Amino acid sequence: MFAGASLAGIVSWKRPSIDQPSLVDVLNNKRTHAARIRHMESGVSTHHTNLPFDMIAIDLDGTLLREDKQITVRTVRTIRKVVDLGVKVVIATARPPRGMRHIAEALKLDTYWVTYNGALIYDPQVAKHIHHQPLPSALARKIVKTARKADKDCVISLEILDKWYTDHVDESLPTEISRNFSPDFVGPLEAFLKVPVTKLLALAPPDRIPNIRMAVEKKFAGQVTAAVSDNHLLQYIHKDADKCIALKKVANLYDIDPSRVMCIGDAPNDVTMLDWAGMGVAMHNGWDVAKQVANVIAPSNDEGGAAYAIRKYVLGEKLD
Repeated sequence: MFAGASLAGIVSWKRPSIDQPSLVDVLNNKRTHAARIRHMESGVSTHHTNLPFDMIAIDLDGTLLREDKQITVRTVRTIRKVVDLGVKVVIATARPPRGMRHIAEALKLDTYWVTYNGALIYDPQVAKHIHHQPLPSALARKIVKTARKADKDCVISLEILDKWYTDHVDESLPTEISRNFSPDFVGPLEAFLKVPVTKLLALAPPDRIPNIRMAVEKKFAGQVTAAVSDNHLLQYIHKDADKCIALKKVANLYDIDPSRVMCIGDAPNDVTMLDWAGMGVAMHNGWDVAKQVANVIAPSNDEGGAAYAIRKYVLGEKLD
């Protein structure tokens, strides 16, 4: 998983083609300033380190991982350095626990895992989830019926806790999980739709996805959260589940104020956490909607942008 065994194998840094604000500029923006004032007035100090941020939440695909799904040696060293300095590094991903376990272990992270776009928070220390916000079974059944009515050939997959059930497999519609894991069950899903569903997925070619999305949105607006990270995939989770809500819970468990949190992401499902954090960092390769709410734009994932942001804005290194 690590790319390169020496400095020669580390991705070089490249400044993106936009101006980068200084750390002082970002920490003095209106939203963060107001949060810091509220926190000071509370009389409670939650500064756990001497660094600008005590917690860093990082998305995986398109952010921490390069397009070849590797992590550079420099990125590994950067993350381990801030962890050694007391920073809580939390992975926040659409993946299930099994899809990120090897990454967290390789980085030697013992923090909570925000998985399924926030529908499940997993504690690796005790090997169980501490928060689960699934879709009610009745609602999941209705969404499946609506999706199939809009596109009878779409693939329907259910994630229930850390198990994957699907009605059929279409190798032309891969996900990060399907590339590395086999389904726990392939066949009729009616029996599994009798229990709450952690995440429901509808897959189809990109040109057919809008029909499914519009049909579900029209019928279930306000009842479900739709997360988008790939153009051939729709992900549905509980309406009160997203990365931001889960990270608020994690920050509270660690007694860390939002103004002391950095979030790094690239996609629409990262927008809420980027907007909430004391510093939101979007990747140069990211979606425009993520860049619009971020405080700063880091180099791309292939250029080691996540490590760049940590080195510059957390460790205070002069990189430009």
